[in-house]
Amino acid sequence: MEPDVGKARVFQDSLTVPFGVLIELTGDVQGTLVLKGEEGLFGSIGEAMFGMPLDGEMLLSFSGELGNMIAGSISTSIYSKGFQTDIKSPMVTEKDGTVIEDFQQAIQVELTYQSIGDMEIFLLLNNNKVGG
Repeated sequence: MEPDVGKARVFQDSLTVPFGVLIELTGDVQGTLVLKGEEGLFGSIGEAMFGMPLDGEMLLSFSGELGNMIAGSISTSIYSKGFQTDIKSPMVTEKDGTVIEDFQQAIQVELTYQSIGDMEIFLLLNNNKVGG
């Protein structure tokens, strides 16, 4: 499943994540990587990867692992540019969601998976407040 990748753009509003994954970046680049999408989107990606439907705890676990894969790839790319960085364990948000505000800079990229939906990826730099 190769998504269509939109253009990166600056994001300046507070961010509400009803379902998604948050992963803290540490080191020379500090902030939070956020994957935001519908629960069904994450389930469809998991089903495409594993050949079986995912729900409940399996869906939450898969969503966190998908976040780890993407964050690891981004962290490796940042490292190749000469910056030390690391990722922490993912936090999966659901239902009531999480509100993130007070970050200094943010970049947003939208991924479109044909026939299953869109995922937004945000890189929030120097964020100060994560709350639920």
